[in-house]
Amino acid sequence: MQDYNELPELIDEAVLERVRKFGTATLADGMIGLGIHRDGCMDASMMPVDETSYMIGTACTVETQDGDNFPIHVAIYMSKPGYVLVVDGKGYQDRAYLGDLMGGAAKAIGLNGIVMDGCVRDKVGLRELGIPVFSKGFMQRGPAKKDKGKINNSISCAGVKVNPGDLVVGDYDGVVVIPRDRIEGVLAAAEKKSAYEDKRREAIAEYARLREEGKSPLPNLAPQWVIDMLGKA
Repeated sequence: MQDYNELPELIDEAVLERVRKFGTATLADGMIGLGIHRDGCMDASMMPVDETSYMIGTACTVETQDGDNFPIHVAIYMSKPGYVLVVDGKGYQDRAYLGDLMGGAAKAIGLNGIVMDGCVRDKVGLRELGIPVFSKGFMQRGPAKKDKGKINNSISCAGVKVNPGDLVVGDYDGVVVIPRDRIEGVLAAAEKKSAYEDKRREAIAEYARLREEGKSPLPNLAPQWVIDMLGKA
């Protein structure tokens, strides 16, 4: 396997438009029962620098360790618009892998976001840039620069396997990865779950309205699956 591989093909924009309708929680629900490891969810500690950001794009990957950001530099400069840089930094906590200068370069090139299995720094500067950045924390100590690492190989990032070309989505709840060959199935399941949740919101709103109006008797607010499970108890 080569250390540095070419960028994968971008995921079609029409597919991304369908995905943008959903947050990571609904997409994770869409992976339940499909045999996708951890339902595509990265570790709970993988959170955004700016919780208002929404990230979506095609994964390009980096593998490095011990706070060494040389291969991350290389990956940024060989990238193109539309990709999300996903870095397997082995969860290293003693050095930051990048700060606002590298984040600014990534934004200038057109990357859609950065996912860092490790620490970053320059929290305020990164937030002001506007490029979505997700990490496991912050550390002011600077990175090392010594080894080649690997670019666009299969990696494990924050507990999830990521292949170059997979779909990466991030928001205030964290990051999910959808294997490229499973996107259609996940979307179908997410759309079904979203329709169910819309109906539940309507039922909850109607119950609240009737209660405020003093109507009686009130309808049973519990969803049918709760009633079914109680019947089996």
